[in-house]
Amino acid sequence: MTEPTSINPIIDADGHVLEPADTWERYIDPEFRDRAIRIELDSDGRERLMFDNKPFEFLRGNLGGLGGIDLEPGGLGRQAKDFTYAAGSPPGGYDPAARIKVLDEEAIDRVLLYPTIGICWEGSVSDPALATAYCRAYNRWIVDFCSHDPKRLYPIAHISLLDPSGAVTELQRARKDGCVGVYLSPDLQARGGRAFVDPLFEPFWNTVQDLAMPVGFHVVVRERPAFASFSTPGTPGDGLFFFAFLAIDVMAAFTSMVSSGIFEKYPTLKCSVLEAGGNWISAWLDRMDHKYEVMSSAVPLSMKPSDYFYRQCLISMDPDEGMNAEVIEHVGADYVIWASDYPHIDASYGVVKAMKQSMASLPIDAQRKVLGENVVRFYGLD
Repeated sequence: MTEPTSINPIIDADGHVLEPADTWERYIDPEFRDRAIRIELDSDGRERLMFDNKPFEFLRGNLGGLGGIDLEPGGLGRQAKDFTYAAGSPPGGYDPAARIKVLDEEAIDRVLLYPTIGICWEGSVSDPALATAYCRAYNRWIVDFCSHDPKRLYPIAHISLLDPSGAVTELQRARKDGCVGVYLSPDLQARGGRAFVDPLFEPFWNTVQDLAMPVGFHVVVRERPAFASFSTPGTPGDGLFFFAFLAIDVMAAFTSMVSSGIFEKYPTLKCSVLEAGGNWISAWLDRMDHKYEVMSSAVPLSMKPSDYFYRQCLISMDPDEGMNAEVIEHVGADYVIWASDYPHIDASYGVVKAMKQSMASLPIDAQRKVLGENVVRFYGLD
C-alpha cells in the first residue's frame, strides 16, 4: 500500500507545553500571588517545585525530566549534575512561534495542548480556592500562548474538581476564552477522595456536557501515587515500574466513569483517554462486557460497558505501539486518535511517519480518521 502522504488534517491530540517558571506568579489572581507555583533552589542549590509554599520533593534536582525530549535515549537518571527545568525545555515547549516550527518540521497541522507542571500539583494542594486559582492562572496563560496561531494551537482548560463550584465557574470562563476541551486529573487525590458520582460534581458534569467540551484523562505525577505500595523506593528498576504504571490512573478513571454510570447519566458527555497507550482497550472492553454479563443487575448501566465507549469516547494510541492496526480494525477507526507527547522525555521526533507506518495496512479512510478527522469531529473544530 502506498504511504498516504496527502492525508490532512494531521492533528496531535495530546501535545504539551512547558509552562515558564513564572507563569503562575504572572497570571494568578493577586490575592493568591504569594502562594503561586514557582521553582526554588534548596539548600544544596538543586531545583524543586513549590506548591502552596511547600516543596514538591519528587523530581527534586531533576526538573528537566518534565521536558527532556532532547536527552539522549536511556539517559534519564544518568545526569552527572542537576538536570534543570530550563535544560530540559526546548523552545517549542514554551514559545508559540517555536512550536509552530516544530509542527511544520513534524508535518503536524494542529495540536491540542495540555499542561506539564499542571499534571504535578493537584495531589499537593488541599485548599479548593487555591486549586481553582492555579487552574485559572494556567488557563489564562495557555489561551495567550495559543492566540499566536489559533488555527493551529488549541488550548485545553485545566479544571480541578477539588473545588466543585469553582470548577463550573472556571469551566464557563475558559470556554468563553476559547478552550476546546478539559483536562481532568484521574486520581482520587485531585478530587478530595470523592467518587465521580458524588452529587457535588453534578453541576460540573451538566455544564461540561452542555458546553460540548470533551473531558480528557491524562497521566499525573505524584509524590505518593496510587500504586506506590507495590514498589519500595530504592528497589532496582523502581523508576521503570513508576514510569510504566503512570497509565494505571487513566485506565482506572475511564473504568470508573463507565462502571459508576457517569456515561449513563450524562449521555452526551464526551471523554478522551490519553497517554495510557491504546492497544489495551480492545481486551479491556471485552473484559468489562463479560463481567457486566455476570452482574448486570447490580450495576447502574442499561447497556454493555463497551456501548458507552463507542457512544461517548475516544482513545489515543502511541506511534510506537505494536498492534495499532489490528486494534483499530477491531474497535473501529472512528474511536481512535493519536498523540506525540512532545516535548516530554518519553516522546520522540518523526511521530507522524511512525504513526502512518503503524497503520499502513488499514484503508486510507481509516487512517484519515485516526490522524485527524476524529479530533475535528469530537472537539467540534473547524
